[in-house]
Amino acid sequence: MKIIMLGAPGAGKGTQAKKIAEKYGIPHISTGDIFRANIKNGTELGRKAKEFMKQGLLVPDELTCDLVVDRISQPDTSKGYILDGFPRTIPQAEALTDALLERGEKIDYAIDVEVPDENIIRRMSGRRACLACGNTYHVENNAPKVEGICDACGEKLTLREDDKPETVKKRLSVYHAQTQPLIDYYRAAGALVEVDGTLDIEVLFNDITKILGA
Repeated sequence: MKIIMLGAPGAGKGTQAKKIAEKYGIPHISTGDIFRANIKNGTELGRKAKEFMKQGLLVPDELTCDLVVDRISQPDTSKGYILDGFPRTIPQAEALTDALLERGEKIDYAIDVEVPDENIIRRMSGRRACLACGNTYHVENNAPKVEGICDACGEKLTLREDDKPETVKKRLSVYHAQTQPLIDYYRAAGALVEVDGTLDIEVLFNDITKILGA
């Protein structure tokens, strides 16, 4: 079972990917994890990626795809995998399709976790983080006992730069411009599945497992 998770930042696709991976015994693969592992292990691909990252540049599509294909060729992917954060663009999707075709494989499901922009802005701008101990909260769904103070260590909670409404809006506009076309790409390939990301985490997960098959 080869799955791609699609959805805007803050849509909750990472949470669902982890739950799917656990239920079906397949690895949850993110490009960030791949980059870090290859750099840490000093592989040739890792060294190439590090050169771009050191300069603050995006790792080129071709190299990113090589890293992903290398990862999905590992023994732990024999039953499948979930790709989270890749592909992000049409060229990446096409490169992945071509690489899989060479192996006689294809993506089975591209799961699009749909959440309206206004919900994502409210969801992300309500997050609060404790920089001291790493605990996270939400002003609506998981509020600390004392407003603005971490339950665990008593330090002040922070609204991260990434979670500020103006930053979230920018990230969403980039997503719609770059990644939205992937939805059409995988719809045309007959792999797209759209699910309601505004549902409760467990309800949504139940809906996804019905699609994938228990």
